[in-house]
Amino acid sequence: MWGADIGNAYLKAQTKEKVFIVAGPEFANIEGLSLIINKALYKLRSSSLCWHQRFADTLCDLGFTASKADSNVWMRENSNVYEYIAMYIDNIAVAAHDPEKIILQLKEMHKYKLKGVGLLDYHLGCTFEHNKDGTLYYHPKKYIACLMEHYKRMYGEQPKMLVLPLEKGDHPELDSTPELNDQGIKQYQLLIGSLQWLITLGCFDIATTVMSMSQFRVAPYDGHLN
Repeated sequence: MWGADIGNAYLKAQTKEKVFIVAGPEFANIEGLSLIINKALYKLRSSSLCWHQRFADTLCDLGFTASKADSNVWMRENSNVYEYIAMYIDNIAVAAHDPEKIILQLKEMHKYKLKGVGLLDYHLGCTFEHNKDGTLYYHPKKYIACLMEHYKRMYGEQPKMLVLPLEKGDHPELDSTPELNDQGIKQYQLLIGSLQWLITLGCFDIATTVMSMSQFRVAPYDGHLN
């Protein structure tokens, strides 16, 4: 199993939107001109789709076929075994007898700029390791440690250690504390998003609590953030 990140992924695709900007002072001698966007820049509505289609064309050229169960999992038969590429936006995981050959094809034939190429050890928040018998497994311990460190940078202290995610008898829907300002809302949404990904990585025990609190992320109160 090898992993890699595709650098400047969206810039590899053409946009399907008709978008222009008026050049500002940072464009020097062409300031004031109308500039037409022709690359699938991040944040445009169709950029994710354009990039997915661009990379799908690449994988088809390499002989891969998308799984009917998940369009982000691609496979091809090679010498009586199946090789797989799983993509998540600009992150790929390759399972093959010779993953380096596939990586070289992406670099040399299709001119992708790949970063972090090598044996799969940390991918999408998961740390990949092997048991003594060689069984591959993953865990989110490093991701959790990063969350703890980020929390400490935000608030200057470690979060409290609790047995249960919510206090017994707590009713966040009845909270009457003041509404958060824009900065507080961003902090709340960042924490909720981080915890939602942690659930995806396998920490299902916090799913109900995070789901309960995420319903307030559009307009959370101070009590919700606390």
